[in-house]
Amino acid sequence: MTLMEKHEIQLVSLKQVCALTSLSRTGINKARAGGRFPQAIELDGRRVAFVRREIEEWITAKVAARDARVGQ
Repeated sequence: MTLMEKHEIQLVSLKQVCALTSLSRTGINKARAGGRFPQAIELDGRRVAFVRREIEEWITAKVAARDARVGQ
């Protein structure tokens, strides 16, 4: 079993992350620079990807934070 199969790592493009989060490329890059968003993996000089599970966890945390505020 390979590392990829063991951990089921799936990479998603910046374009896909924009679609998943409804954030712009600029918004994502600003959040990354500020440490408020999962970091990208550099694939080559100009192309990056993100670990899908990390993006999904970030979204889940945002929903949980919203729900905690609503429940106060």
